[in-house]
Amino acid sequence: MSYVNLKVIIQIVKKYKNIKKFYPYYLSEHEDKHTKLLHFIGTGLSIYFLIQLLTTFNPIYFLFALLSGYGFAWVSHFFIEKNKPATFTYPLFSLVSDYIMFFEILRGKHKIF
Repeated sequence: MSYVNLKVIIQIVKKYKNIKKFYPYYLSEHEDKHTKLLHFIGTGLSIYFLIQLLTTFNPIYFLFALLSGYGFAWVSHFFIEKNKPATFTYPLFSLVSDYIMFFEILRGKHKIF
């Protein structure tokens, strides 16, 4: 594969340039309320563990934050939505979107029950 072909493939895959354009796509990958529920649980746990990290300076809490956040999310994508997590293509946008959706759920914008 030539450098030019690889560059074209990367441009096609990376079509979202900012979070505002990415977030509607992110929501389309989370249509099932059970997916949102598992994301909500995982993100909530990750927030808890990040607070523990900041208060105790114990690095194990960083690992727990990653495992809880990504663990719940990936289970929901693989077994409920049956799609590939956006984290694999857009890791930063996906992480930010997890927290945006978490707080939107708290405000009642998305149904999880």
